[in-house]
Amino acid sequence: MNTIRTTRRTALAGGAGIAALGLAGCGMSGGGRSGSSAPAEAVEGEITGEITFQSWSLKNEKFTPYFEGVIAAFQDQNPGVTVTWMDQPGEGYQDKVLAQANSDSLPDVVNLPPDMAFPLVQGGFLLDLAAADPELEDVYVPGGIDAYRFPEIDGAYGYPWYLGTDMNWWNLAALSEHGVDEASLPTTMDEMFETARMLHEAGSPDPLISNMPEVTITSENGEFTFNTPENAAYIQKYVDLFQLGAMPPEVLNNDYAGNTALFKQGKALWTTATSSFASELQAEAPSLLEGTTLSPRFGEPPLFVQGISVAAGSKNLPTALAFARFLTNDENQIAFVTLAQGFLPGTIAAAADPSQFAEETDNALQTQAVEIAAESMKTAVDTTNVLWTADMKTNFTQQTAKAMQGEITAQEALDNAVQYGNDNLL
Repeated sequence: MNTIRTTRRTALAGGAGIAALGLAGCGMSGGGRSGSSAPAEAVEGEITGEITFQSWSLKNEKFTPYFEGVIAAFQDQNPGVTVTWMDQPGEGYQDKVLAQANSDSLPDVVNLPPDMAFPLVQGGFLLDLAAADPELEDVYVPGGIDAYRFPEIDGAYGYPWYLGTDMNWWNLAALSEHGVDEASLPTTMDEMFETARMLHEAGSPDPLISNMPEVTITSENGEFTFNTPENAAYIQKYVDLFQLGAMPPEVLNNDYAGNTALFKQGKALWTTATSSFASELQAEAPSLLEGTTLSPRFGEPPLFVQGISVAAGSKNLPTALAFARFLTNDENQIAFVTLAQGFLPGTIAAAADPSQFAEETDNALQTQAVEIAAESMKTAVDTTNVLWTADMKTNFTQQTAKAMQGEITAQEALDNAVQYGNDNLL
């Protein structure tokens, strides 16, 4: 029997699928069905028989009617087909999926984010959709497809389903008191650091930057490589701001609520957040709404991905592939994200026109945010490194905190984080 072993690389998300758009990968062993014959069988076989579809914490009053309707429509279009829907709770989902794969009971069609898909792909448990579906790249958001391409593995193993990105949110009312208007907002991180310093020296009681530094976690030939001089120089700019007193000291605390929480309290002048942040402001901090503006993220926008994969070992591959396509087609994706406001469809055509899925609102910021998010889908990139675990991320944060307190240099912090990551790769 094929087996996947849970190791220290296993990390579980703290929330359900709709809220948790990234998970750490996990170690595995064993192998699944040979990828050479599965794509051909999926394309050429007859669509008939029974399959099982598994979602992640989506069986509730909001989404149950949607899934029941999709399944009914697919069965009506394909007489002789039966789709059984099962839903798993948010907690322990990765362990559940690993157990299913270990026992050869992985559902035919399964909701998986990229990091969860990775160990299954390593074992040959998922269908290569790039080989099975010649229309994949013409239909789905490129960044979403790329999220299901993995190092040293050919193919793509998930249909992009519901996607997210974020953008810059600015407290323009407070910034304008120090001479910063919408035309002079920072457009690069270098300008951000300059503006943060200026605001501090001008006596602003609230900081511009109130988050810990992050870098793109790069790796090559199975080893981490992000301890570059460029990244060290970037972190040093955070160190300089912190030691100047231009960042809140609580950013180093384990229980720090984050810059989004400070923004809503009126105690930070910039944050990044998804398009749904406008609704949060309206509900939780309405006094900030009128004085807030937003702009696209600097450089490549981030991409948060949930997708639909097909089990390579399905006994009914043609039907499983057909249902995965149907669930993620334009019409069904639009219907889903209409319910899941703040997310965007995973198909190119659906994501291009926010009027098809954005709710009607008198909140102008909400409308603008959805438009920015839709435009961002054209270039958004999921930079998640599937080798990087929650444990490694915690260590990285600890190392950067030491640098910000002057205990070690920025370069030493990166070197230590890379060493720890490489020592704990499995």
